[in-house]
Amino acid sequence: MSTSTKEAVVTTSGDRDCHVERVFDAPRERVWAAYSRVEQLAQWWGRGHQLDIERWEFRKGGHWRFVEHSDGQTHGFEGRFREITPEERIVQSFEWDGMPAHISIDTTTFVDLGDGRTKVVTDSIFHTQEERDGMLGSGMEAGMNESYLALDRLLAG
Repeated sequence: MSTSTKEAVVTTSGDRDCHVERVFDAPRERVWAAYSRVEQLAQWWGRGHQLDIERWEFRKGGHWRFVEHSDGQTHGFEGRFREITPEERIVQSFEWDGMPAHISIDTTTFVDLGDGRTKVVTDSIFHTQEERDGMLGSGMEAGMNESYLALDRLLAG
């Protein structure tokens, strides 16, 4: 099966965590660019729908805020960067307007598989199990997989 049709694998192992893995058919530097360059991010984040980048400060302590427009609705997301290690790791807070003040800390790592593919691993930790379960129940997994398909299209172009 081509990784471009594979969905992200989402698991939990504790009360407050969420672990996501997805392999992309592109070298790590291209996947990193898609995550770190706002002009590329705008093409796939938010399921590929119209995305307003209200703020993008890609540096430690920097703030980001995106608003996705789809089906006559808007969905806002924001956070702050805690750590950025180029082509290796991004640590950031994440908040969805649909669950205000319920913030997760997301650590995303970019693993070079050595064959032109990259595994992206995101570990999220929530304040409570209820917050984690609320995010999982919000449609997060489906939305993330739609975004990853849009990322596949960008990487293939």
